[in-house]
Amino acid sequence: MALFEIVFRARYQSPFGQITENHPSAKIFQWCNDEYDIIELILQKKEDYDEIREDFTKAVEIIDEIHNGGNAHVITRMCACGGKGTVQNYIKDPTLLLIPPIAYEEGWEYLRLIGFRHESVKTLLSRLGEDGFKVEILRKKPFDGYIASSLTLTTDALFSGLTDKQVHALLTAYAQGYFRFPRGSDLQTIASKEKISRTTFLEHLKKAENKIITALIPHIQLFRRVPQDRKDAMNFV
Repeated sequence: MALFEIVFRARYQSPFGQITENHPSAKIFQWCNDEYDIIELILQKKEDYDEIREDFTKAVEIIDEIHNGGNAHVITRMCACGGKGTVQNYIKDPTLLLIPPIAYEEGWEYLRLIGFRHESVKTLLSRLGEDGFKVEILRKKPFDGYIASSLTLTTDALFSGLTDKQVHALLTAYAQGYFRFPRGSDLQTIASKEKISRTTFLEHLKKAENKIITALIPHIQLFRRVPQDRKDAMNFV
């Protein structure tokens, strides 16, 4: 039986969910190593941090803080990811694999699971609903290929090597319809609007494309080994 990828969100009384409900401009990402939690806090309003930090201290013990622009990383001594009353406390079935991080936004907790048995997923969601959790499934589809390779493909891995000019060239070309078929615009027209030479714009664009393709090739090679019937099944939710 094929594996399933399930992304869902839950709403219930949780400290981190409440923080993001009180501060809609904040997003929280949580990783756990059983003894400590690593919290990544993304703030649109830096001035909210002191108030959010105070809310954190009511639920966990903060032992370190690292700030980086509009982001903050908070290390807590108490692991808050699997305590009584949390969604994670319900994930006891060994055929359900929880993929970190857990995310919180506007009062919702977002989780991603790999399910080895369809009935295990149904049982989990049913139990949560019966116990008063508001649950919404965002994505549920067959999962195939290699779990390890799919989980290590991150935006950092794909885009960290790109310069600002290369990112701008990609986004501009896309917005102008350059990647459509047939093309919505040509390089000369785009370059003229950007007030740079065609050669310079093409250089930024090609370097960006080459870097992204190079990062994707190992994953494409793995995907090519998946049987065609499995690939066809991935197109259905």
